Amino acid sequence: MVVESDGLLDESSLAAAPLPQEAVRVRLDKPRMDDLADMVFLANNKKVAANLSTMPHPFTLEDARSLVAKSALNQLHSATFAIRLKITGRLIGITRYANVEPEGPVHVGYWLGEPFWGQGLATEAVHALVDHAFTYHDIAELQGSCRVTNPASRRVLVKSGFQYRDQAMIRSIGAGGSVPIERYTLERAVWKSLKRWGQGR
Repeated sequence: MVVESDGLLDESSLAAAPLPQEAVRVRLDKPRMDDLADMVFLANNKKVAANLSTMPHPFTLEDARSLVAKSALNQLHSATFAIRLKITGRLIGITRYANVEPEGPVHVGYWLGEPFWGQGLATEAVHALVDHAFTYHDIAELQGSCRVTNPASRRVLVKSGFQYRDQAMIRSIGAGGSVPIERYTLERAVWKSLKRWGQGR
């Protein structure tokens, strides 16, 4: 259980969770100021922004600085991580979980730079993120969503144990308006069962 103080968390409790298996190619840790150039280069892409709800396009240096600053805030049921290639340590994307609304459900989110699409790296990152959320926080359920036109993101959620719930509409800054999404959920009990099944293989 994490240590809480005035609704904030002990920073040591927010270290990246152990990854699901030794052979994974990514690791998670906090984004840093020396990631700014890579972050802007990868995030300033309409194809990335159009699949997210809050990422602006263009994505500027100030946006990157703001993301790094916010990631340092230790808040209950919230964490933001850089996704890095283990072999180089370079940032290739961002993943996070957070309460979108106070007392509301905890949502997971993620993006990868376009050069790293289609390689299974996002799935590895989300596996690690889910492990971290359920291991270090008293969370009963995680929620995730993807645009109905984004089958790659749908596969990430399904391969990470999420189950389809329903469809809805959200406003996407990057897409410039409201877009239809699919919503998915992952309960703690299901996550525990998947972990036990994986360990028994």
